[in-house]
Amino acid sequence: MREIANGLWHWTARHEHIGMDVSSYYLLDERVAIDPILPAEGLDWFSAHGAPSHALLTNRHHDRDAWKLQASFGTSVHCPRSGLHELAGRGAVRAYDPGDELPGAVTAHAVGVLCPDECALHLPSQRALACADGVVRWTGQGPLTFVPDWLMDDPEQTKAGLAAAYRRLLELDFDTLLLAHGDPLVGGAHAALEAFVEGAA
Repeated sequence: MREIANGLWHWTARHEHIGMDVSSYYLLDERVAIDPILPAEGLDWFSAHGAPSHALLTNRHHDRDAWKLQASFGTSVHCPRSGLHELAGRGAVRAYDPGDELPGAVTAHAVGVLCPDECALHLPSQRALACADGVVRWTGQGPLTFVPDWLMDDPEQTKAGLAAAYRRLLELDFDTLLLAHGDPLVGGAHAALEAFVEGAA
């Protein structure tokens, strides 16, 4: 667990279904987790620092350990409405739509390219933008890149759609990117995403 900005925590943990490390985030003061998977310290970290009241998912695939938080702390799980069908039977879930303001003064913005429920979450208090799966940050591959082509039905069309979606997000004020796959980009993130979008054009 590391605090990447005042009150904003980041950690990685192995996702057992995909066999890779994934990133999660926690707004401590607001008690809001984003795409949560349990850290190495497990539930004890939250018991010591403050249990999450809410877990926000950037898409339906990122429920991860949200249900363990719900079972332990009564955490409310929030998922894009168009992805609710896949979470049926897993636990209580609240739907949100693009444009909604979520707990922690977080605002949801549509991406909807890799999957219909893919969203980006804007955190004005942290000048941060949390992205789902379209853009990642792999070691040795530059600041930002697309997910691998094999995860796209039509790579050329998908990349064009993602670039267009991220171009719209450049209207937001942010300087940090919170990525679900790869380490966050803290500082200079708006310029990095703009360069990434222009390079994909």
